[in-house]
Amino acid sequence: MAWEKSSAELVASFQAALPDDPRVERRQMFGFACAFAQGQMFCGLFQQELHVRLGQEQRARALALPGAKVFSPMAGRPMREYVSLPPAVIAKPKELKAWLALGLEYAAALPPKKKAAKKAPKRSG
Repeated sequence: MAWEKSSAELVASFQAALPDDPRVERRQMFGFACAFAQGQMFCGLFQQELHVRLGQEQRARALALPGAKVFSPMAGRPMREYVSLPPAVIAKPKELKAWLALGLEYAAALPPKKKAAKKAPKRSG
């Protein structure tokens, strides 16, 4: 399955809206720009979608926005805490920043994610 690269405009909007906070770690997931706090992803891009991880109340508010939906990178595989924000929100820098800040606070309140231990190489013979 070939995924569509995020548009330059979407990447720029995402990068500009990320909180200027030392807890934010920028990295890629499946080749798309994402942001993490304490090892927990709190927002990112996937193709032409921008998703944010939110607590239950904020998630309900976000899903009530016209065009918002539960983020599902693969059919039948929803990521239940993540909402794909509608284009109307992405087009408003101040509003987008506010949603990503909520995502950061939610992720920062979660237990730090432990990094997976690297497996030792297999020995031959």
